[in-house]
Amino acid sequence: MTSHPAPHDRTADRRHHSHEAFARARSLIPGGVNSPARAFGGVGGEPIFFASAQGQHLTDIDGTTYLDYIGSWGPMILGHRHPRVVAAIERALATGTSYGAPTEAESRLAELIVAAVPSIEKVRMVSSGTEAAMSAVRLARGFTGRDVIVKFAGNYHGHVDSLLVSAGSAAATLGVPNSPGVTPGTARDTVVLEYNEPDQLEDLFRDRGHEIAAVLLEPVVGNMGLVVPRPEFLAAIRGLTRRHGALVVCDEVMTGFRLALGGAQELLGFEPDLTTLGKIVGGGLPLGAYGGRADVMDHVLPAGKVFQAGTLSGNPLAVAAGTATLEELRNHPPYAELDRLGGRLEEGFRRAAAEAGITAWTARVGSMMTMFFQQGPEAVPVTGWATASRSDTARYAAFFWGMIDRGIYLPCSQYEALFFSTCHTDADIDRTIAAASECLAGM
Repeated sequence: MTSHPAPHDRTADRRHHSHEAFARARSLIPGGVNSPARAFGGVGGEPIFFASAQGQHLTDIDGTTYLDYIGSWGPMILGHRHPRVVAAIERALATGTSYGAPTEAESRLAELIVAAVPSIEKVRMVSSGTEAAMSAVRLARGFTGRDVIVKFAGNYHGHVDSLLVSAGSAAATLGVPNSPGVTPGTARDTVVLEYNEPDQLEDLFRDRGHEIAAVLLEPVVGNMGLVVPRPEFLAAIRGLTRRHGALVVCDEVMTGFRLALGGAQELLGFEPDLTTLGKIVGGGLPLGAYGGRADVMDHVLPAGKVFQAGTLSGNPLAVAAGTATLEELRNHPPYAELDRLGGRLEEGFRRAAAEAGITAWTARVGSMMTMFFQQGPEAVPVTGWATASRSDTARYAAFFWGMIDRGIYLPCSQYEALFFSTCHTDADIDRTIAAASECLAGM
């Protein structure tokens, strides 16, 4: 894998105020950011600071407007400041911001989630995708009475201690921490396997099936770039867990309501026992949720004994934004049109890379996509972390900055999926393809 390039000098006049803002932020905030991806560590240079957003556009504090392909890392499927979502937030704001007590609005959002996602019979709201994953893992352990959790290399489930682990050289080694502050004891009961490798699952369940509480996965991966699951891989997960009494937890924080109203599991015909949600479910405000089979969910306090709580869980502003978003997606399903636009973008990026003589593997599902830059004469399918991690990150960084210079804001890492919204048009896609062609031709 090619190493990251040296930091770029991106302090031109048109980003002068972003440069000053970053210097100020670094004196106050670790690394100058409140989430690591925002630091531009994957592409070098300094992050751009933004002032506003509308529809499919972002405007930075220097007044430059960009065509947005991250959508706040996924939530903005309807675009920024959708009128119905803004109106719902304003109505909720007029009556209060937090009660620490039940509201009927929470039940309305729960009804929409249960109606949309066939595998969810009951749902509990939290404040983030990380909280949802942490709570689902605890619930799986409490329900099964077992300790071991299986996850896959390259799948990210939030900054939960027991899930911040990576695999060793053997296929099914015990996980070891890959973040300071995560103890070996915390990671001891997490096993990491390679995504899309059913044989590894077979071997693990044969040896330790009686210890496994749950298998946790992204049904379509967005956190090592976009990776599509093989049907035999999903079949192995579902079959082995049922045979051995373990649960399946689908992390649909990215894919929930984006790839279909019922998420990736609807698209793939895959039925988990528990599902974690975030991003779109909050309509752009901080909200997460986890839900699933009623007999499993009824183990959560106060119905059961598995503890989980949160002062701001079901916050009325986030619930209002999430409800408005889900109602819009239900009443005006955008998925066929998003897939059509995505197909045009995918084909355009592939053609641009081929014409420039650049080796790349492009993967897409609906309105999520990644172009993996590679070395060698032929593109290699990216099926898991073993193949994704060999990407040419230096070339991606050059592409990222080239697109920024052309007014296109892509994910600031090779290992993130891009997202687009219902506000994006054919003209936007054409503009993006033209920018990519020009950029790649000059690399």
